Amino acid sequence: MSEPDERRVVYDGKLIDVVVERWGDNEREIVEHPGAVAIVPVDREENVVLVRQMREPARKELVELPAGTIDEGEEPLATAKRELEEETGLRSGEWNEVAAFWTTPGFCNERMTLFVAEGVETGGEQNLDEGEGVELVRWPVGEIASRLGEIEDAKTLAGLLLYLRLRT
Repeated sequence: MSEPDERRVVYDGKLIDVVVERWGDNEREIVEHPGAVAIVPVDREENVVLVRQMREPARKELVELPAGTIDEGEEPLATAKRELEEETGLRSGEWNEVAAFWTTPGFCNERMTLFVAEGVETGGEQNLDEGEGVELVRWPVGEIASRLGEIEDAKTLAGLLLYLRLRT
């Protein structure tokens, strides 16, 4: 693994930091992120459960997979189970790690782990962060391929496409 010649923090935030690294003659601004998870939850009725929420940077509501940031010292699977219950109230099911990928490697070091949770059921307690408005959206699994054009979020496109590939 390569290392920069020089590194300095220029912003120290709650969720992210921004660093400037020098690699030879080149400087790079990098957003440092602790990592995240996304979940493709499929309920017992064969519906994928998505969330619709306001995304201020996009200036609109987006339909997305449930997802969240990994807490310090937390394993990705524990984060995924926690986030799914907090955002949707769903839990249980059969969990499988499907992939891990860099979300935006041109400027950010966020690495996302994708899980599929099949057979999830209600019974958990939805516990949203303050100011987080989440509407649950259910699509029959058989409609996913025909509805991909409605998705504008990269992790959700990747997750749903990987899920469809696993089903074939």
